[in-house]
Amino acid sequence: MDRAEKKELVAELGGVFHKTSVVVVAHYSGLTVAQLQKLRKQMREAGATVQVAKNRLAKIALEGTDVASISPLLKGPTLIAYSDDPVAAPKVAVAFAKDHDKLVILGGAMGTTALNVDGVKSLATLPSLDELRAKIVGLIQAPATKIAQLSTAPAAKLARVFGAYANRDAA
Repeated sequence: MDRAEKKELVAELGGVFHKTSVVVVAHYSGLTVAQLQKLRKQMREAGATVQVAKNRLAKIALEGTDVASISPLLKGPTLIAYSDDPVAAPKVAVAFAKDHDKLVILGGAMGTTALNVDGVKSLATLPSLDELRAKIVGLIQAPATKIAQLSTAPAAKLARVFGAYANRDAA
């Protein structure tokens, strides 16, 4: 890698660290190429990205960003997972780490907040942004359904009462 490529990589990583909302750092030593490809595919499907970068270049890119707190974690064979959705990258990383013990989550950052391993795991248990939106839509629609049921309920009760009187007289 020559100087120009290194500068380009640092600029690219700097842009990533400035715009993403969450970054997860993990050791990947011992994972096969197939397993890393599977992790990348799962991250892509969730809207997240996995990148293996030289620690020294990543530390240079981290300077002056909100997620600079992950700099001490960059030792040894590390990978960086990031996403715009604050739950996507941690969720996939934690799920993959459960199945593959060679992936060891070291920590991460969400904005200016540094996260330890437990912080990343608790972030992974939260519902995703799409799930939260679906719940909100459901909550908004529920009162309208209740109002419709209440407005038709008196008429239905009245019809049942009339029906009961009619059946009683016929019998």
